Amino acid sequence: MSRMLLILLIAILPLAAHGSRLYSWANRLEESGKDKVTNLQFYFHDTLSGKNPTAVKVAQAADTDKSPTLFGATFMVDDALTETADPKSKLVGRAQGLYGSSCKEELALIMAMSFSFEDGPYKDSTISMIGKNSAMNPIREMPIVGGTGIFRMARGYAIAQTNWFDPKTGDAIVGYNVTVVH
Repeated sequence: MSRMLLILLIAILPLAAHGSRLYSWANRLEESGKDKVTNLQFYFHDTLSGKNPTAVKVAQAADTDKSPTLFGATFMVDDALTETADPKSKLVGRAQGLYGSSCKEELALIMAMSFSFEDGPYKDSTISMIGKNSAMNPIREMPIVGGTGIFRMARGYAIAQTNWFDPKTGDAIVGYNVTVVH
């Protein structure tokens, strides 16, 4: 009997040492009443170039090509979300939705995205983000307005910071730090 208890303790101790951090890219921060607060950190890989782009232009205004901000251009997106900035790092989900150039005076996008998670405890759950992304600002904040699965009724914010950008192709890797109350 004591041998069985020892084996059980050896199996449980590594789990207890990690606390509420289940995966390197997601950490449950706190619980307040019935609400949970979760922090997610991942990288968004937006590829407009090459043979297999993940963002494609689906519409534009008559004068979009004359605009320095590409005002009126609209893109449909199915971008990888990974654990690190390395495109070959672990896939944790997909960013699916659209963004469009919505400002004549600055490079700013209106983004309507669903972050669909494919890994860990958040598998098959989503969070929805919609808002202005002032793309040339080093740090941008956008609202989280909902979710599904574990994130049903979510609210919160996403902080985006460009990790890498190729001005010739428009390809980018953007780090996201998302705080979600659910």
